[in-house]
Amino acid sequence: MAAPEGVAPALWRKLRHGVGKAIGDFQLISAGDRICVGLSGGKDSLVMLLLLHELQRRAPIRYELVPVTVDAGFSGFDTTTIRSFVEQLGLQLHLEQTEHAALISSKLRPGSSYCSFCARLKRGALYGAARRLGCNLLALGHHRDDFIETLLLNQFFIGTLKAMAPRMLCDDGDITVIRPLVNLAEDDIRLAVQQAGLTPVTCCCPVATADQQRQRMKQLLQQLEQEIPQIKNSLLAALGNVQPRHLLDPLLTKQGA
Repeated sequence: MAAPEGVAPALWRKLRHGVGKAIGDFQLISAGDRICVGLSGGKDSLVMLLLLHELQRRAPIRYELVPVTVDAGFSGFDTTTIRSFVEQLGLQLHLEQTEHAALISSKLRPGSSYCSFCARLKRGALYGAARRLGCNLLALGHHRDDFIETLLLNQFFIGTLKAMAPRMLCDDGDITVIRPLVNLAEDDIRLAVQQAGLTPVTCCCPVATADQQRQRMKQLLQQLEQEIPQIKNSLLAALGNVQPRHLLDPLLTKQGA
């Protein structure tokens, strides 16, 4: 299938290859899977659905895509644009109406992260939708930069060596989260969206740009990238090249003794 109108074919092939490699390397999708695709309307989720839809048409196996958007209740959230985008692909959008905005305002404890609380609520809504719609997989649009920034955030602010997993079974054991964009650079995703003429939809929350710690990680990586052009690829590779014997976790060092 050709690249979406306006998107450079070379860029589209690069993105498609990255997702295909992730699916193969981490066994993200199997025959008969029914995938709940978390579609926030942002650039990452739009590109994820486009790529999964194309790969679905080319794949030797059959799987289903079920786009789901969570409406947190913030004023101005544009579900019409999201629904139109989904319908142009011949798919049906499932809209989860929630009262997360009011719940966050009433329940958020002083000093707690607004974004983290909202993300937990949204993830819970997606799990609920996936179960109700008979899905066994939940696809989220975290890309390479998200993995790296999360790795640094956990090291700098929490003191743990942890990022994200490309494939992870949820605590209840019935839904598996997959992250097909793990190999894709955020800049490439942004460029594809611009070239395609897509208009990303924001969640309209009052603190959408307030995650200062993550912004600091982005800025740090941008600075380091000027001196070390391959730093992001190197950090992503490090997540798949762990040497437990050379870490300080007593459980790991005992296993490697």
